[in-house]
Amino acid sequence: MKLTTTTQVSVDGVMQGNGGRHPALDPGFERGGWARPLFDDEAMSYVNEVYQRADAFLFGRRTYELFAGYWGVRDDLDNPIVGALNTKPKYVASTTLTEPSWAGTTVLAGDLGAMVGDLKARATGELQVHGSGVLIRWLLANHLVDEMTLLVCPVVVGEGTRLFPESGPDIALDLVESRSFPKGITLQVYRPAGRPEYATD
Repeated sequence: MKLTTTTQVSVDGVMQGNGGRHPALDPGFERGGWARPLFDDEAMSYVNEVYQRADAFLFGRRTYELFAGYWGVRDDLDNPIVGALNTKPKYVASTTLTEPSWAGTTVLAGDLGAMVGDLKARATGELQVHGSGVLIRWLLANHLVDEMTLLVCPVVVGEGTRLFPESGPDIALDLVESRSFPKGITLQVYRPAGRPEYATD
């Protein structure tokens, strides 16, 4: 199973609060909702297609709770995102969540690397990670990501949690696909390709 990540980021790399303000999960963060006004019909069609090709989903605890509280309580299964999230298996990486309320959820509480490796070893399909910045950074550091999609929104948020920290592992990326949407969102699909090459003179 191919493990893919999809992340909405600002030009300055922020991923926090892309969909809106959430006082419980983002206390004090007043700039939430910066991505939603930029998603035109064409960009949303792409996102819908991404969710439709998923065979399973993998979340960090924080994103899981956010999605469960929004997408998990909806019953309009004809919506491409709602239908995918509520009918496909979901896995959440957590050592504290014991009784998930969202049907179809399995908690990965042990050796996460081994468990994700077992999921990836399945014959076919796509295991998708949405949001879940801490998890994505861990997966990249442990060489478990097969493909990374960035939806770069034409906005500088100026504060908030960024996808990549100030220091961390260095990763070379091969560009697989790129395109732009009418309101300025750019799509970049990458495959991790080991460590970068650095100039020596």
